[in-house]
Amino acid sequence: MKIRSRGSWRGLFRTKLRLPIVLLSCSVFFIAGFFGSTLLSQFQDIDGDVSRSRILESVVEEKEDKVFEEEKVDKVFEAIPNGDTGDSFVSSIPFQVLSWKPRAAYFPGFASAEQCDHIIKKAKANLRPSSLALRKGETAENTKGIRTSSGTFISASEDPSGTLGHIEEKIAKATMIPRSHGEAFNVLRYEIGQRYLSHHDAFNPTEYGPQKSQRVASFLLYLSDVEEGGETMFPFENGQNMNIGYDYEECIGLKVKPRRGDGLLFYSLYPNGKIDQMSLHGSCPVIVGQKWVATKWIRDQETND
Repeated sequence: MKIRSRGSWRGLFRTKLRLPIVLLSCSVFFIAGFFGSTLLSQFQDIDGDVSRSRILESVVEEKEDKVFEEEKVDKVFEAIPNGDTGDSFVSSIPFQVLSWKPRAAYFPGFASAEQCDHIIKKAKANLRPSSLALRKGETAENTKGIRTSSGTFISASEDPSGTLGHIEEKIAKATMIPRSHGEAFNVLRYEIGQRYLSHHDAFNPTEYGPQKSQRVASFLLYLSDVEEGGETMFPFENGQNMNIGYDYEECIGLKVKPRRGDGLLFYSLYPNGKIDQMSLHGSCPVIVGQKWVATKWIRDQETND
């Protein structure tokens, strides 16, 4: 009779029990997997139904909200009458505030490329060297070099296509100042090296004499892109550079790069009629390319343009 050692009995015990344990484990995992997959599929079906239900509810709610908003707008229009000179529709003119000192705002996409090209084409045949409004003691000779662009004035009545008239109406909406207060468009071309030294658009009576009316604001419509240079600059923006002995030539301060179709509005006067010294501005020299711009000066009284 063979007597097994302690280690041999332990090995036999492990061998005999290993197979049942493995089979039992497989059975447990199989059963768990079966029920788990069944439950998961059921939950997925439930989730799918819930998701589809929620999507349908969302679509219905969105449609109802849209209808409600449309009805709401219609009711607003019914409740707010418009006068003979007002608009019977809502229009949006997006803009960005560039500065509060001076008050300046930027209007992206104010005019279309076709409108810009039309204005350039109309102005080209009549371009002349740009002139200045002279102060006391100034002459065309001693102010040579201050403004070196070429330009021409065009009124909306001279444009049968209605393009300038449409832009004038849009400027009036943006500024809330009637078209009748605007001067004719001053269309300007700046070639390489040409510039306009820093100046104010408003006329100081002590320098220019008594004024029947005053320029309140200026609206610049950029008619072309400029590859390099040609920025509209505000050297005194937010009060900077006012005490450095600024020479009116250096291109410093807030700079606005011309982009075709975009507009720039800035105010030359405070609401009390005083000239805003920080509205000093100029045109940096064009380095590469060509700059076209149409300027609309807006006065505090009606003009004859």
